[in-house]
Amino acid sequence: MKGKDERYPDYPLFKGLQRPLEFMGIQGRYIYWAAGAAGGAIVGFIIAYCLIGFVAGLVSLVAVLSTGIALIMLKQRKGLHTKKNKHGVYVYAYAKKL
Repeated sequence: MKGKDERYPDYPLFKGLQRPLEFMGIQGRYIYWAAGAAGGAIVGFIIAYCLIGFVAGLVSLVAVLSTGIALIMLKQRKGLHTKKNKHGVYVYAYAKKL
């Protein structure tokens, strides 16, 4: 029987690469955006196919996917974290009393 003072062996702990998750060029939170765009495109295809027809379903599928991909690429180019870009100095010079 081992004593209470004996320690368990130490094992190295992997803490990751300290880089954002990346899948097919899409990084971090935009992976979820891409999954949402793909899911929305499939749902849009099914709805348009049932209501109008196959061609309308394909058009909605392509429209939703291309819009989603374009938004992801534009947002990803700005960075993973949303930043507010101030475009100048705002001066509040006059207030009207009520």
